[in-house]
Amino acid sequence: MKKILLPCMALIVIAACSSNHKKIIVYIKGNSTVNEDAKTITVVDGSGSDEKAISYNTADKVSLKVTGLGDNATVSIDQNGLYILNAKADTIIGSYQKYADPRLTQTMKTQDDLKHDIDSLTQLTQGKNISAANRNFFILPKTAVKISDNLDAFVVGPFHRMTSIEKVDDKLPEVYRFYSIQEVRETIEKLTELTKSK
Repeated sequence: MKKILLPCMALIVIAACSSNHKKIIVYIKGNSTVNEDAKTITVVDGSGSDEKAISYNTADKVSLKVTGLGDNATVSIDQNGLYILNAKADTIIGSYQKYADPRLTQTMKTQDDLKHDIDSLTQLTQGKNISAANRNFFILPKTAVKISDNLDAFVVGPFHRMTSIEKVDDKLPEVYRFYSIQEVRETIEKLTELTKSK
């Protein structure tokens, strides 16, 4: 019996260890670098926007050091799951999105709809009504936020253009869309102009 019990216990321990996954999508700018092994992110100024995905298979807390462009910071990744780490100088705003074929979802917007959208976006830029339950996120520079337990969730980063996504096994995938706070402010300006048009 001992001969059977020991291998079974070893398999349980191995399975428990292998399920401790922390995936972090790091948003960076310019020639910033991400060193997964050293757990460091070196931020430098520059043009362009990029993202790097890193992952750790450990039950322990992962501490990532973010240096450059002002104060240094240590970002802690405590739980398993999918995280966004903002290593940019601007705040990143995002939320869960239901993507489908845009031909099936296009609707006419009324003035009331536009005003509602403007109000919602304005509150997001102010960090209001942000919660895990609402699945919306306000990520300050040099901080990280857990967005999902699903490591395979699809994440669309700032400055990317995406309007639809294919279904997998007849189900829409779990999708999160993120914008720079500047992108959101520009959208608010455009929507405000539409409320003034006849």
